[in-house]
Amino acid sequence: MAWPLRGKVAVVGYGETKVNRDKEAIPSLEQYMVKAVNLALESAGLKKKDLDGQGIGLMEPQLVHPMWSAQVIQDLGLHPRVVMRSDHGGAGPGYLLEHAAAAIHAGLVDTVLCVGADAPLTYTPQTMTQRLVLDFIRPFGMMGPNSLFALIAQRYIHQYGATPEQVAKIPVTQRYHATLNPLAYFDRPITTEDYLKSRMISDPIRLLDCCLPVNGGLAFVVTSAEKAKDMTDKPVYLLGSGACYNYRHEDSLAPDITYMGTVRAGKEAFERAGVVQKSDVSFLQLYDDYSYAVMIQLEDLGYCEKGEAGRLLDQRDISFKGNLPINTGGGQLSSGQAGMAGGFHFIVEAIRQLRQEAGKRQVREARIGLVSLIGAITQYAGNLINSHVCILGKEVP
Repeated sequence: MAWPLRGKVAVVGYGETKVNRDKEAIPSLEQYMVKAVNLALESAGLKKKDLDGQGIGLMEPQLVHPMWSAQVIQDLGLHPRVVMRSDHGGAGPGYLLEHAAAAIHAGLVDTVLCVGADAPLTYTPQTMTQRLVLDFIRPFGMMGPNSLFALIAQRYIHQYGATPEQVAKIPVTQRYHATLNPLAYFDRPITTEDYLKSRMISDPIRLLDCCLPVNGGLAFVVTSAEKAKDMTDKPVYLLGSGACYNYRHEDSLAPDITYMGTVRAGKEAFERAGVVQKSDVSFLQLYDDYSYAVMIQLEDLGYCEKGEAGRLLDQRDISFKGNLPINTGGGQLSSGQAGMAGGFHFIVEAIRQLRQEAGKRQVREARIGLVSLIGAITQYAGNLINSHVCILGKEVP
């Protein structure tokens, strides 16, 4: 049965701020949010009053209080009818996009503004203290996500034997893309040698395998397909969307942690979008908190067999001008991870590419884009809890 949301909504505007790591001149989280919202509204040709009685989707930042969504609405001076809030980590923006589409299709609202901002560099160690971390992670030598994801990467290498030279292609290519992105944090290229010489953070994860924390804000505006035609000549349609939570490969008591929920979310998204051939997808935007996450997602999306991502990277050109463009905005490895709002980068970059607004890094004849998002790494027992895949198109096939 055809997915009822296929092509029924479209993104009509987006906004992305310049990121910042300057601790002497860092705007607040609220300031980043306001900037992103204003940019998105301007892009969509809307005024703030046009959102009265409409919807807003909010991505939770790293530290929030119970009434945070009410505070944001008040701070922004909005009067929405529908409020959605996601705490899904990196996968959150995909959740917001799909649920915005559902709210519009159900007739609850005509338009939804989805916004995410975070300023992790403004948080102090004291405010980040959590009992879970103090009691169950640090006493056992696990120093945050780097150590946790290193367990996944170690298992991946043990089972499949990916080489550092193969892995290097991801951060090296994404840094090249970042040099072409005026909003990215890094603007200097790196080489494979630079990657191999970068210090080990948590074996086998090197410094250049890790995403870069930054402060920033992003947003996009979703509306019905009918209304979109009157608002812009560059609508970007949601063709398919898939989600998976707490995936356990083959439902085993000892699941293979080299798989993620992207297996199911990707299959669902492709089926709902009606995309049969992987070659019909013009580019991939894959959540890259670590280089190894990109490799696993390539496999779980079906672009190669499990364990073959290294060979795929040897054979394919993943630059924006290649035959398998990946993370054309630089990804979080080089553009930066705006805290819990980091996943917005990939959706916004996909929108930009499909609107032919990516400048020097524009993918030629981009027509369909795939966004794969993951979030909330588990403690010891598995992989990432949340997976979401979206397929976007500049037209409805």
